[in-house]
Amino acid sequence: MLHAALYGGEGRAVILTYAWDRLIVDPVPGPRGARDFTGLEPVTPAVRAVPAGARPIAPAGSTLPRLAAELPHTFALLDPYRGAEGVTRQLEELVGHFDPESIDVLDVGGDTLARGDEPTLKSPLADALTLAAVCQVNASVRLLVAGPGLDGELSPDGLRPLLGPVVHTLTAGDVERISTVLEWHPSEAAAMLAATARGVRGTCEVRDAGLPVALTDEGPRVHEVDLDAAVSRNRLAQAVMTTAALDEVEAHSREVCGFSEIDYERAKAARLKDRPSAPPDPDAVLPRLERFEAEARGRGVTHTTFRHLTEALDIDGSRRGALRRLLVDSRPERYDAPLWRIA
Repeated sequence: MLHAALYGGEGRAVILTYAWDRLIVDPVPGPRGARDFTGLEPVTPAVRAVPAGARPIAPAGSTLPRLAAELPHTFALLDPYRGAEGVTRQLEELVGHFDPESIDVLDVGGDTLARGDEPTLKSPLADALTLAAVCQVNASVRLLVAGPGLDGELSPDGLRPLLGPVVHTLTAGDVERISTVLEWHPSEAAAMLAATARGVRGTCEVRDAGLPVALTDEGPRVHEVDLDAAVSRNRLAQAVMTTAALDEVEAHSREVCGFSEIDYERAKAARLKDRPSAPPDPDAVLPRLERFEAEARGRGVTHTTFRHLTEALDIDGSRRGALRRLLVDSRPERYDAPLWRIA
């Protein structure tokens, strides 16, 4: 979406990104590294591209090969297992190899601007590690925050004074280029960003905890943010600057934030390990859906994500696509793509 919005979709982008699907399509806790895939292609000594033919090694899962098959860009694996030093090396090698016209770091939601002690903060590690690495790269890097508060962790009111100018407000036309991807991709933040660009407004319930996220006119805005100011504010990013392993990054997260999000994933994966993975039964699912929707309306909720519906209806994450098809086929008027409309 960002490439279409800022560059008119011209040329190809190299998208360096984590393979971290948060137990939605990947039952293994934490991010995937290069060792977790077959079929990766070398780009530089430290960077591997994820082509359409790559495959995660079971039991791991990843959305990246399918993204590579459906979008005309190069997807490169951001491998965090060598800490900030390793991520910095990957970035420096990519910059040296491609000599890019521009380098944009995109954060949907605004967690890069967290101090680390906010009570609502749930997943600061990936953002802080990336921030620590990019500030050490000898190149001009632009930090962008899209959809302030859309990930349900920091409030738009708290983020507003920290944001720089709006560089673009996403539109339905920007979303259209990736509309087929939104039909299956599990990212809640991307779904809400796209929905607000399409004009959806209300309150969306997300994640396993059912966090309420406001869908407002601020949702589709993309802001530029001062990179140095973000680093100065983010205590976890400062702490992990010289890390050489993901274990070190986790240890700093426990010290600065009081937790590691990967510990949470480990505990959740253990709880879900023996949950049956049967196809969703309409006779059981639809009555549960009606009860959930009635309760959600009482909370003032107007929309939810299919990830949250999977959790709320106690469906195995691997059956999320089947649940989506069942609900859209049975209640097509409630599909406010890519969200589910409750009220």
